[in-house]
Amino acid sequence: MALMTPQEYIESLRKLNTRVYMFGEKIENWVDHPMIRPSINCVAMTYALAQDPQYAELMTVKSSLTGHTINRFTHLHQSTEDLMNKVKMQRLLGQKTASCFQRCVGMDAFNSVFSTTYEIDEKYGTHYHENFKKFLTYVQDNDLTVDGAMTDPKGDRSKAPSQQADPDMYVHVVERRPDGIVVCGAKCHQTGSINSHWHIFMPTISMGEADKDWAVSFACPTDAEGMYMIYGRQSCDTRKMEEDASIDVGNAKFGGQEALVVLDHVFIPNEYIFLNGEYEFAGMIVERFAGYHRQSYGGCKVGVGDTLIGAAALAAEYNGVEKASAVKDKLIEMTHLNETLFCCGIACSAQGFKTKAGNYQIDLLLANVCKQNVTRFPYEIVRLAEDIAGGLMVTMPSQVDFHSDMVVGRNGETIGQICNKFFAAREGVSTENRQRIMRFIENLCLGAAAVGYRTESMHGAGSPQAQRIMIARQGNIQGKKQLAKDIAGIVD
Repeated sequence: MALMTPQEYIESLRKLNTRVYMFGEKIENWVDHPMIRPSINCVAMTYALAQDPQYAELMTVKSSLTGHTINRFTHLHQSTEDLMNKVKMQRLLGQKTASCFQRCVGMDAFNSVFSTTYEIDEKYGTHYHENFKKFLTYVQDNDLTVDGAMTDPKGDRSKAPSQQADPDMYVHVVERRPDGIVVCGAKCHQTGSINSHWHIFMPTISMGEADKDWAVSFACPTDAEGMYMIYGRQSCDTRKMEEDASIDVGNAKFGGQEALVVLDHVFIPNEYIFLNGEYEFAGMIVERFAGYHRQSYGGCKVGVGDTLIGAAALAAEYNGVEKASAVKDKLIEMTHLNETLFCCGIACSAQGFKTKAGNYQIDLLLANVCKQNVTRFPYEIVRLAEDIAGGLMVTMPSQVDFHSDMVVGRNGETIGQICNKFFAAREGVSTENRQRIMRFIENLCLGAAAVGYRTESMHGAGSPQAQRIMIARQGNIQGKKQLAKDIAGIVD
């Protein structure tokens, strides 16, 4: 099958019986729902760019499994060049959408599960690796979007999965049958879950022998019986449902999406199982997925940062202060921080290495340094953008007011005329364009897109302390001490 077009992708979602709930109600036509559709448009962009010849090198690649041309989002990395092209592709999509385009988690799950299943089979003689290769071949041939589901609710985080008062706090096996397993539990904060054709479920922490029933990884279709989604709220999200609010939304076409994914006695056939009780490999999947996903943030967050820097520069221009040295310096600092994140994403890719299974993994230390910087730099970029934009981005009257014909002025001025008069930009710039750029900055800094650019930068792919733990493990302090001893002439 050829690469899907954006239109084919959207139509393919309509064929699914995905169960979506929002505001206490089941959403029947979720594909066209105004709060959900912008996130679908983001995923559609991953298909659109793959159809564009000028982006073919970044967006498409030859499959290592079939030799066919596939979307890079379904690819197993075969070189450090592949790893770097992944980061460049993610930056491009961030630039095109200024939002989360949602296919990264699936791509990172493919590569971590592929290499881990190889090593499980090597030790136990299982068939997980073949299961996964067949599944991924199907995904590649049909150009499917797959969600990578890792984050469990966790309950009491001081306790292991098997010690929880409610065993469903971590996804687990409740029944084993000759032809498969039955699973229960949930995954939280699932980016792009509703917009995906399939899901790959993975453990979220390292586990011990008592946690064998929770050491499970598998794939299942998004509309599997017993599986449903409860849509997560975002800041300012109901603006998308207002009439005449295309400017107030800030980014009318694109947006992100998160959901609670619930598994209520879902049956998983043997052919889609990739881990089933081999608890000592749970941590390997987590560590490898986290590494790939922390690399990802050196691409996607940088692309979104590019749009925010551009918006801040436009706001300065519209306000007539673009030549002020203080403004120029702030834009320089924003660019410096953004490019530093990109450097980290490229560096951990360039230092990648081949796994036993044959695909390439990033340098874990540098990937964790990348994500540690992501927990900080976007917040400073946002602060500087807000500084340049000014208070208007959060106090401006609604779009409806700018178009209102209600007369309130002594000389017969309407509310719309008054708003357009007092919120005018510099000469030659329309008030509407100033509105648009202010609302766009608001959207990224504290509106719906702030979920993906701010809070996700903090907690996505693991909160800051998770990276610090990995940096401590990978930092080789003992080796550095020996370097100092050698030069100082210290002999133990």
